[in-house]
Order: sequence, then C-alpha cells, then structure tokens
Amino acid sequence: MSPDHNPKPINLLRYHRPKISLSDVKQIPPLSQLSKQCLRNLVSYRLPKPKFAFPRSRCAAVLVALFVGRHGDLYVLLSRRSATLRSYAGDTSLPGGKVDLGDRTFEDTARREAFEEIGLPRDRAKVPLLCVLEPFLASDQLLVTPVVVLILDNTLRPILNKAEVASLFSHPLHSFLSSKSPFPHEPESFELSSPHASDAEGYHTSFDIEWTGSGVNEGYAQRYVRIHSFLTGREAGGTKPVFGLTAWMLIHAAAIGYNQRPSFELNPPSGAPSTEARIAYAMLTGAALQESCRLEGIKVDRAFLWSIVEKNRVKRRADQKEDRRISTSSIREGFLRHGLMKEGHPPRWKSKL
Repeated sequence: MSPDHNPKPINLLRYHRPKISLSDVKQIPPLSQLSKQCLRNLVSYRLPKPKFAFPRSRCAAVLVALFVGRHGDLYVLLSRRSATLRSYAGDTSLPGGKVDLGDRTFEDTARREAFEEIGLPRDRAKVPLLCVLEPFLASDQLLVTPVVVLILDNTLRPILNKAEVASLFSHPLHSFLSSKSPFPHEPESFELSSPHASDAEGYHTSFDIEWTGSGVNEGYAQRYVRIHSFLTGREAGGTKPVFGLTAWMLIHAAAIGYNQRPSFELNPPSGAPSTEARIAYAMLTGAALQESCRLEGIKVDRAFLWSIVEKNRVKRRADQKEDRRISTSSIREGFLRHGLMKEGHPPRWKSKL
C-alpha cells in the first residue's frame, strides 16, 4: 500500500506551537484588559500530549478565528452553512473540515478550509496561530480539533463560497461563559449579515441526552451528556443558535482564554464521561474507527483504552459521592443554623397553619 493510502497519524505536538509571542499583543488594535489577558492565556496554552493514536482519515479541524471589535472585545467568526449541503445544512458552525492528504497539521487543515469557505487568507503574519485545543468527538466518530487564530488586519473582507456558506457573522467570545444575553450589540467589522432583535430570555439553554457509550456496569442515570445552545440574535432571519459540538468548543476556548468557569452547569447532575473516555470508548466500539485503524495500520491497545474508560467511570462515581456528601453536610448545617434540628436528633419541621 502506498504512503498516500496509508498516511501516518498527524503529530499534534511537532508542528502546533504558537507563532505569536506575548510582545505581539502590542501590535493589535486597542484591546480591553480582559481581552489582553485572554490572548496571553491562549498564547501560553499547551496541548496535553495525546495518549493514543487516532486514524488520520477520521480527523477534522475547525478554525476559531478571533478578531478585535471596536470596543476592544474579542469576537469569533461564525458561519451559517448553506441550505443545500448534505450534512448539517443551515447550521451555525466554525469554518473547517476533514484532513486532506496534503495537510501536515491540523492547523493546515483549519486554514485551508477557512480559505475555501470564507476566503480568510492563509497569511500567518496577518492571521497568526494562538494555540490548538484538545480534540472533540463528533457524533459521526470524527475527531475535531479546534485551532485558535487571531485576525490582526481588520480591513480583510471575506469572500464566501456560496455553495458551502450562506452568511458570516460574529459573536462575543466571552458570552459563551454566560447565561446572560449579550444583545443588543452593534454589528462588528466582519459581519456580512445584519443582526435581528432577539429576546434575551433563553439566550443559553441546555438539555441532556443519553450517551450509549458510557462504559460497563454503569447506571442509566450516569449515561448522559449535556448539549448547550446559545442564541445568535439572528434567529428571526433564519440563523440557528450555536449548538452542540460547536458550542462545546467555544465554551472550552473561552474558559481557557478568560480563565473562568461558565456561569452555568456544564454537565448533568450525575456527571458526564470525559472527552478522553468517550474517544477511547469510540475507538473500542466504533465500526468506522476500527476499520480506519485497520486500513492505516494503527494497532489498538484495547486493554489500555478500557483502562481509560474504567478510570473515568471510577472518578465520576467518586465525584458524585463527594457531591452528595457536601450536599448532605450543607443541608444539615442549614437545619442547625435555623433551629430545625439539634445535634444528634432528626430535623423538626416548623410550619404556620
């Protein structure tokens, strides 16, 4: 089999080093202090070393393209996918796609796709790399890696590939950590679609879905993952909210950049499998992944992958016990403080009839 048909897995760490130094922050248009700190944190971020190989043919990358708004805040470019696409038609997404044979790195993939979809130049001086984040597992067993860049030239004007992208707009990065709506806000430089009025209520919503790959011997309630959704302010014009995998990636990017936890709960009350555990389980059970590993000559260490799944299961159960212990302790302290119980006695309820 020729090398073209049996490509080596991409090495995340060999190529993905930030191409912008902290001193370059001075060259960017006026930034708020919060934005400066966000950029410093992203530039300083280092991707953890992968614990196992993943088949190249099941890899994809997206570009988290940031730019500075007029008031010094950071915005991320988002696109509305064409209604004629076979998959995820009309969805709000980040520019990106699957790895091609000519791509040496995930950065290459993300930049190439962004150029093809929205005409964003590949010039690394005008659009330098900030960092590469941990990969996420999509529902179709693709491993999607976010590549974070900063657009230094706000005079750039996108050229949309109408076959793939219906419109392009921006959204405040920091708002992916909040349940409070950022609307109304004025359109920023790179927007090619006008914002529409949106009800601030329900800006962030979430729901839990069952994940079938929870591992062995786990209870039903422990097999859920949380799906997040953020309004774009353009729903009246047909633009869909930022949803699912795209929302998770932007929450993660914002959390690293601003060094803040979201104001909402990320996971279900019973906890959720870690991304690493979900990827490991997919490698063990996913037919498409197993076939790709076979074709690319990747040896799957099943015992090691099962150990990752099992360790995550044990950790989640321990975390749940600790959460219950803290909750019980807090309730007991509340009863004592308000005179509803005495030490060594069950609570006594007070009521007004």
